[in-house]
Amino acid sequence: MSALYIFILATFLVSDISCRRFPVKNKSRQLFLSRRVVTDSREFDGGVLVDENGIISGIFTRESIDELTFEDDYTLQVIDGGDWALMAGVVDSHVHVNEPGRTSWEGYVTATRAAAAGGITTLVDMPLNSFPPTTSIENLKVKASTAREEVYIDVAFWGGIIPGNEMELQNMIEAGVIGFKGYLIDSGITEFPNVEKDELDNIFSTLNGSDVVIAFHTELPINAGNDTECENCEVPDPNLYSTYLASHPPEMELNAASLLASYIPKYDVHVHVVHVSAEGVIPILEAAREERIKAGSKRWRGGVTAETCHHYLTFSSEQIPPGHTEFKCSPPIRNITNKQRLWEYIKERRIDLIASDHSPSIATLKGPNFMTAWGGIASVQFGLSLFWTEAKARGLSLSTVSHYLSSGPAHLCGLQNRKGTLKPGLDADIVFFDPEASFVVTPDIILYKNKLSPYMYRVLTGKVMKTYVRGQLVYTDGIVIYKPQGHLLINYKALFNTTTAITPHEPQEFQLRNNNMLPIATNIAVPTKSQGDLQRNDNVPPNTRNSAGLIKPQGQLLINDNLLFDTTTSYPIMSRRLFRTYL
Repeated sequence: MSALYIFILATFLVSDISCRRFPVKNKSRQLFLSRRVVTDSREFDGGVLVDENGIISGIFTRESIDELTFEDDYTLQVIDGGDWALMAGVVDSHVHVNEPGRTSWEGYVTATRAAAAGGITTLVDMPLNSFPPTTSIENLKVKASTAREEVYIDVAFWGGIIPGNEMELQNMIEAGVIGFKGYLIDSGITEFPNVEKDELDNIFSTLNGSDVVIAFHTELPINAGNDTECENCEVPDPNLYSTYLASHPPEMELNAASLLASYIPKYDVHVHVVHVSAEGVIPILEAAREERIKAGSKRWRGGVTAETCHHYLTFSSEQIPPGHTEFKCSPPIRNITNKQRLWEYIKERRIDLIASDHSPSIATLKGPNFMTAWGGIASVQFGLSLFWTEAKARGLSLSTVSHYLSSGPAHLCGLQNRKGTLKPGLDADIVFFDPEASFVVTPDIILYKNKLSPYMYRVLTGKVMKTYVRGQLVYTDGIVIYKPQGHLLINYKALFNTTTAITPHEPQEFQLRNNNMLPIATNIAVPTKSQGDLQRNDNVPPNTRNSAGLIKPQGQLLINDNLLFDTTTSYPIMSRRLFRTYL
């Protein structure tokens, strides 16, 4: 190898065209600069100092930066975003990754790459529609083993509540799930049945006094034919959105919210309502929160919270054309008056956070029939720009954006001491965001697996320019950095009951609530991946499933088939990721 080649290689490795460096010595710190540093309460011209472990060590105004001094053995890497806003990374608390089992719908590689491109630095994976669902400690092991080498950002997990799995909940809490999600109506997934009213007392009793969240899909059926009929329709046309909308009236959400509110005074549990569509849900929850706070609750927001989603804030039912089932979700997008009321709540800080509810599927599950199409909207890559587009048009600030997309979700997930805002001691999860730029959503820029979107060819305001997780660049200039750098926010010791080995350059321990979390570079036995991809009409679980949804395969290949095979197909071919490794 020639001396010239070695010189060129060394120069490439230590240089960065977006950074200015002082001479390299022993330790490196980073100073992120911007004329618009954004917290959830203010904006200012200044910078964020990050230590060698990727932790924020200081927040400074431009004037105070000149007074900074460092020890002689430190290198300072200066990353100047200029007029780009410097914000805390987005925490998306509601994402359906669908792996393992339904990897033709989505997977950890595609979901987390898309998230990084959208300024998301932490996402929380829902317990369905993966197969098996995250309803037992064993199923959580399967999911964590699948994800551990595939995540480009940090990933936490929800557990699932289904009839009969109460004995699994404490083990999953110890393993690090941030909470549990249940359905009060048919989930559409056979292996994830909804809970009935007479089971709620047992569920609340099991979780009473814990510091995790219990979240519900808050709809109650009005009649037995609720999924296939609509009220006030003489000759319902299933290709019309109005037919589907009539089948899910606001009363379904209001009745469910009232049911949950009746349990709040009786138990000390954080109750969260996901994807609020009907604006009338919010006053019901506010009344329950007020009573709990009066009773002395010290929980965040009194332990009664709600989220809404980008699609409810962007679209109204009047805009949805016949046959375009990419707009279908549950609960449904409602009329313009309802949408405007949700925005009033946001201006008044009466909603607690906003999430994507990224719920993709394959194109064959859509089709023109709203009554039979799969319900779910994919948007994880565009949430920051979607919310800013609408918020800016209403005169709201970037601080409001950070409040709803970062700080609020971090508090919900118990991550407020590590994620969600620019503050000393927290992870340096940072986004450079150009609030003045605009772009068009087109298929070629979508990084999640199935490029179906109601936002297609829509012009959005605000563009993510760079994304950093714990000070490490994961996305820049339209490119996701190749190597996955994310951590799983779980307690490996509790989950796998094993002593783990940690590489010297990684931090020894993280804290999530009262659980210890370890980085992904751990030596553990990897359970075999679950059975192949399942479609909605062939997802009947095998008769070996117990009440917690645990799959008990009769035989196993003692290999890591997630790495060896491309599991989105039934053919044993080498995965692209492994092929690149050999290149």
